[in-house]
Amino acid sequence: MLKKKYTHLFFDLDNTLWDFEKNSFYAMQNTFSHFHLEKQGVDFEDFFRVYSKHNDHLWSEYRKGNVIKRDLKLLRFQLTFDELLLSGIAPDEMSSFYLTEMPLQKRLVSGAIELLDYLKAKSYNLAIITNGFSEVQLKKTEQTGLSKYFSKIYISENVKCPKPLPGIFEHAIKSSNAPKKSSLMIGDDFQTDIIGALRYGIDAVWLNPSGDNLETKLIEKKIQTPQAYSVCLLNELRHIL
Repeated sequence: MLKKKYTHLFFDLDNTLWDFEKNSFYAMQNTFSHFHLEKQGVDFEDFFRVYSKHNDHLWSEYRKGNVIKRDLKLLRFQLTFDELLLSGIAPDEMSSFYLTEMPLQKRLVSGAIELLDYLKAKSYNLAIITNGFSEVQLKKTEQTGLSKYFSKIYISENVKCPKPLPGIFEHAIKSSNAPKKSSLMIGDDFQTDIIGALRYGIDAVWLNPSGDNLETKLIEKKIQTPQAYSVCLLNELRHIL
């Protein structure tokens, strides 16, 4: 593959570097045990499935501006309690405990540190563009040691604009003094990271473990430029960078 010259690399955080799927599971498992929910006759797998359903929906609404932060944090638990007929627990207490547990989890996506060491050695300018709550996202990078690799961390809550909207990409590019033509976005979420970056006008790499056909998905979205790549594993980025 002919390598294009990139100077500025922008990474997503959750499920690109920080293993959100595993970490959220174990953080919620600790939360479930702390509040002794098993005593109410519900098992953890059912609780986590119902919670995840409501959480995904509320995050989608949050990105659209239809739900505020406080309501998202509380409703995902309250709706879970209501559906599973759980009682005696304040949603704000469980939310607070869970958000404290989340950034304490340190599992990274396979190959993350090795890739970042490689990129640092090659003097790339590295930054993160992430959706989420600032106090949680920053702690994730600090607890895992990721923060030392990145000069800037752009969080949707601080920027007041979530991915995939162009505003957060524009803010990151301008704040980093990064030329668009030599900037590259790397993320796992096709709509939020990849389509968001491409529509803003910067190249993107889709971390795509399932091996879905990138060209087909781009045709569906009617996107022809800029350049997009697909990799199954993080270490495959070395073929591009």
